[in-house]
Amino acid sequence: MTRKQRRLVFIGTCGAVLAVALGLVLWAMSGTIVFFRSPSEIAREAVAPGVRFRLGGLVEAGSVVRGPDSQVTFAVTDNAARLPVRYRGLLPDLFREGQGVVAEGAMEPGGVFRADTVLAKHDETYMPREVADALKKSGRWQEGAGHPAPAPPRTASGEARAP
Repeated sequence: MTRKQRRLVFIGTCGAVLAVALGLVLWAMSGTIVFFRSPSEIAREAVAPGVRFRLGGLVEAGSVVRGPDSQVTFAVTDNAARLPVRYRGLLPDLFREGQGVVAEGAMEPGGVFRADTVLAKHDETYMPREVADALKKSGRWQEGAGHPAPAPPRTASGEARAP
């Protein structure tokens, strides 16, 4: 075998090994990938019970009901559709009605989303990109909503000064 042929065999072997390694990594990760869906998408597409996904939207006002043993039920909405959620555990401190939330879990046979993880927005301007995109797509996004007004300028002593 000539030097050129050995080099081509070596490069081909390395390429094949890398392709197999990449395939194994992707196959191993396929079980951990969780897709994001909005309540409107769930209403349009029938999701089989037991399929894990992330549900994102806003906590519907007046829907939070706290039960015994840290059980909480609430509804997630994107202002076009709503989906009831059941969760057992401690909710994040920033969880409240009208705020953005992402819950991870699976649908139950009765059409209720059983969440095992609930994430709440962490400040006044944050909303998960997927939630914002879903709200924009449904035409319910209000530009500038949720952004706090800028604080008035302050003097060195901490007093508010006129702008």
